[in-house]
Amino acid sequence: MSDDTDIGDEAALDVAIRDAVDEKNAEKIAKLLARLHHTEALRQLLELSTDERDFVLGLVPVELAAALIAEAPNEMAVVLVERLDPERAAEILEELGSDVQADVIGELDADDAEAILLEMDADDAADVRRLAAFDDDVAGGLMVAHVFKSLDTDTVGKVLRDLATDDDEFERYRGQHPYITDQTGTLCGVVSLRGLLTAKRSASLQSIMVPAQAVSVDTTLEHLEDLFNEHPFLGVPVVDATGQLVGAVSRSAVAEAVLERTESESLKRQGVVGDELRSMPTWLRSRRRLAWLSANIVLNMIAASVISAYEETLLAVIAIAVFLPMVSDMSGCSGNQAVGVTMRELSLGLVRPKDAFKVWLKEISVGVINGIALGILIGIVAWVWKGSPALGLVIGAALCLNTMLAVSIGGVVPLVLKRIGQDPAVASGPLLTTVTDMAGFFFVLSLATLMMPWLI
Repeated sequence: MSDDTDIGDEAALDVAIRDAVDEKNAEKIAKLLARLHHTEALRQLLELSTDERDFVLGLVPVELAAALIAEAPNEMAVVLVERLDPERAAEILEELGSDVQADVIGELDADDAEAILLEMDADDAADVRRLAAFDDDVAGGLMVAHVFKSLDTDTVGKVLRDLATDDDEFERYRGQHPYITDQTGTLCGVVSLRGLLTAKRSASLQSIMVPAQAVSVDTTLEHLEDLFNEHPFLGVPVVDATGQLVGAVSRSAVAEAVLERTESESLKRQGVVGDELRSMPTWLRSRRRLAWLSANIVLNMIAASVISAYEETLLAVIAIAVFLPMVSDMSGCSGNQAVGVTMRELSLGLVRPKDAFKVWLKEISVGVINGIALGILIGIVAWVWKGSPALGLVIGAALCLNTMLAVSIGGVVPLVLKRIGQDPAVASGPLLTTVTDMAGFFFVLSLATLMMPWLI
């Protein structure tokens, strides 16, 4: 098939790439992938077998390979890099920003990581080691080590000449203003690009700089998000405990980290741990999912045991069975709302585990109001539908009580899990579901047992 395949013809393009891979024609593969958006090129890469991916990443131009690695979710990027020869992996990583390098290196096995670092430029490797030591959700882990900086004694003319003679270096600093340091590397100020262009060439940077709003290496993602929401900065300098300039964190890096955190928490609540993609090894994906599903079997057996204890009541008033899932599901929805608010406040640093009682008081006040309202609504439905006011009372009261319990658990359990060192995003969902199911069944069936003379 011609190399000029119309990229709008998706089927033809798939066939063209497949043929090029079968032919082991690296030049043709590179030409086809280079014409695609990086997201589509990555999709094409992940459609290949593991060995074929290794072949493609090993032979296409290093810039294209780096673009594909950068586009992949972090865990998938690690899978792709760890299979490459250390020398080739180093070549690819050196095309990426130091923050991405640190993310990938930090997830590799220690031996693989060290083998790649030994092949990298010594200064770049030192930057990666330094950045990899920070958590992913603080400024130190989000920053890039290469910053646009000059000495306070330099002149405007010197800076402009340096930029004019090194376009590639200037490209790496996109989004950064020139940061000014003294001889010790301590951050002194910042100069706008407009200020550089309008100042006299002989002027010293010290005479035109202004104080820089910097963040420390341990500034949290939440505080960085607030900072960029409050100010129109494209990036901010990062300093260590001594005030020395060690990097810069960009607005785009913070926005991407916030999005990744949101997606990760959403997946965890659904039982998906890590950046799972279907192109990952089957056994790995299966093992991760089974860990979640196996725990849920035990939790659901506990809930089912409640129903088993009230079999006689169910047999006597079979209409109750219709409302059991309604009570547990509606209560679960209320509980999930409470979980969502607590997780949001935890991420913003607005609540801490020690605030559990205060959170409970606020949640139970909402739970009482909503529980009564929902209880009256479903009670009327049960009464009208089945023609039994006693059944309406049982179902309405059960939903009211279970809603209050659900919001209490949903609001407090994430804080408790956080306190004992567990991931609240992973564990809150199963606990909430099990308790609301079990309690919902118990409330309905126990109240029905008490009201049996009026139900039959």
